[in-house]
Amino acid sequence: MQHRINDILAFLYAVETGSISAAAQRMCLSKSVISKRISDLEALLGVKLLHRSTRGVIATDKGTTFYRRTHAIILQLDQVSEELIEQEGKLCGLLRIAAPVTLGTKYLGPVLFAFTSNHPKLSLALELNDQITDLSREGYDLGFRIGQLRDSSLIAHKLAKSRRVVCCSPIYAQSNGLPDSIGDLTNHACIGYANATTNEIWQFEPEKSGGSLRSVIVRGRIVANNVESIRDAAIAGLGIAILPAFVAAQALADGQLINVLPDERPTADDVCAVYPQAPHIPIKVRAIIKYLTAAFRKDLTWNESDI
Repeated sequence: MQHRINDILAFLYAVETGSISAAAQRMCLSKSVISKRISDLEALLGVKLLHRSTRGVIATDKGTTFYRRTHAIILQLDQVSEELIEQEGKLCGLLRIAAPVTLGTKYLGPVLFAFTSNHPKLSLALELNDQITDLSREGYDLGFRIGQLRDSSLIAHKLAKSRRVVCCSPIYAQSNGLPDSIGDLTNHACIGYANATTNEIWQFEPEKSGGSLRSVIVRGRIVANNVESIRDAAIAGLGIAILPAFVAAQALADGQLINVLPDERPTADDVCAVYPQAPHIPIKVRAIIKYLTAAFRKDLTWNESDI
């Protein structure tokens, strides 16, 4: 029976992720093991469950029916198990989390590791990547976003605000001068963020309360997909950057960067914990969100200084 349940889980994960490789990663097994488990299941049932191609896998009609029925049963089993575990005050299993690199190393990591140390039966897999991760397809329990949430299929819990600052190096300012206004940014080389769909549009708070946000289209020859690389490019004098204050704070304090528009305030980003919509949210996900909410409420260091 245990062997059959593992075969069924391999099939479920392959359907959910659309990939044998992603299912293997989710179960911490090799592709060949996952493929064999699904083949064994198909042989046992006497039906083809998956269409396989170089682009991935998709359930057959019978596979779709089997997925729906078994998925509902597995969810019920998980819920019963978690309810029993919760009664004992324990969390267990694997918690897979995806987060941006700098946020993960500076803030999330210490909080997540402290949480994990309090729950000896819980395992943690933390992946840091600045690209937007498809949480459902790649089998993550939880992810983090900085900025506006574009994926409406995700449930978001706002943890904090991340202020931003427009900055450049003294070397750049000496050679090119500083912009007199938001509009004057169009006359300067600006450094773009590759992972943002609107990396060439910078937004600022209204001039007066109740007014509209102000936007400016900027351009430059440098684009990077990591905010620390953008900061380093600005320090090197390659242009003006708009950065999260927690990334720029030390360089500003050290004089490596200067605040280009001290009287203007770029729109702040939301820092959110996000997870896919599902009929049953695992107890471990609810527990870590509660823990993170409390931790971020106490320690929002990047918002404390008046940059």
